[in-house]
Amino acid sequence: MTDLRLDLVAIGRELVHADLSPGRSGNMSVREGDTIVMTPTNASLGALDREHLSVVGMDGTHLDGPRPSKEVPLHLAMYRRDPEARAVVHVHSSYATAVSCLEPWAEHSAIAPATPYLLMKVGQVPLVRYFAPGDPAQAEEILANPLTFRAALLANHGSIAAFPTLAQAQAAVGEIEEAARIALLLQGQPHRLLDDAQVRRLTEANGTPWTPLTAATAPIAG
Repeated sequence: MTDLRLDLVAIGRELVHADLSPGRSGNMSVREGDTIVMTPTNASLGALDREHLSVVGMDGTHLDGPRPSKEVPLHLAMYRRDPEARAVVHVHSSYATAVSCLEPWAEHSAIAPATPYLLMKVGQVPLVRYFAPGDPAQAEEILANPLTFRAALLANHGSIAAFPTLAQAQAAVGEIEEAARIALLLQGQPHRLLDDAQVRRLTEANGTPWTPLTAATAPIAG
């Protein structure tokens, strides 16, 4: 059986090595039945200890280990949105955070479909409006969002992804970071995006969420 706690330690190191989790920023969790195992508050993701992780109930109660990250409500909201989610990764990576400070490309996705890869691995990435880190109101905002999504940008904050495995959630925040980097490189430059038919083929083939463009979801920026 996979040791989810060892996975948290290993993937934390990989996130730091990939420059996706600067300093002591970011947090991760995995779901074990009716509890989540989470990184402690003020922890460096590159220096986690299997024996010193936080255990939290699905009602937010701290059950064991050191004090958990203040983002417990945020993680619980992502689990409640998607019954298949078993892991959540939240990082403050540079490019994704920069794009989270810009106006979103469209209502359903802050990042435009410039390349296939974000569409294949993640799908749409909406922008969730700003709340202070740890504010339970942000969790309520996520739960109330009518869109289907596995990942989001948190305005002026960073990215978050919830997937069936920790490796998938890790890959998702990496794809978001690269897509955000490309979006910033393209700003102010003439460029083309994948068209609606291309986007639909990619998302349908990979089972990733994407809201078709309509008058209500037309691009906001650019």
